[in-house]
Amino acid sequence: MEQGIYPTDQARRMAQEQNLDLVEISPTAVPPVCRVIDYSKFKYEQKKKTRELKAKQTKVVIKEIRFGPNTDDHDFAFKLKHAQEFLREGAKIKAYVHFVGRSIVFKERGEILLLKFAQALEDLGKVEQLPKLEGKRMFLYLAPKAAVVPVKKPAPAPAKDAPKEAKPAAAPAEKAAE
Repeated sequence: MEQGIYPTDQARRMAQEQNLDLVEISPTAVPPVCRVIDYSKFKYEQKKKTRELKAKQTKVVIKEIRFGPNTDDHDFAFKLKHAQEFLREGAKIKAYVHFVGRSIVFKERGEILLLKFAQALEDLGKVEQLPKLEGKRMFLYLAPKAAVVPVKKPAPAPAKDAPKEAKPAAAPAEKAAE
């Protein structure tokens, strides 16, 4: 079939002769652009393209880490270790200090804590937003550095093929002796 400008009736007839469909591709063009194709195949290919595009998109994961204004060194180190794992996996981090009750008086402690946290992670991530107080929380946002490649967690080791030995049931004679 040759490309060209055809009257609507003739284009429909050509499509029917080939047992195909006349599909309007661009209705806003003058004259409107149509194709003689198998419509179900066309829809399938469109869905396939959108699925491929969706699969290629990267989903941004944001992990939250919560501190108190009086967070101890051991707790800080524990949360720092988790944050390092998150950044290695390619996730963003939202670290915040939650001020409860009168602890809002210690805003400086919260800011120092978050800056210390950011400094400890500067080799793996970069600060997107410096500590900022919103209500009773002070936030800090970190993003992984561009060189960091997302790492998938390894699958757990498969169980051994040999079945585990079951505990032998007590013999009825032993139960009667008791």
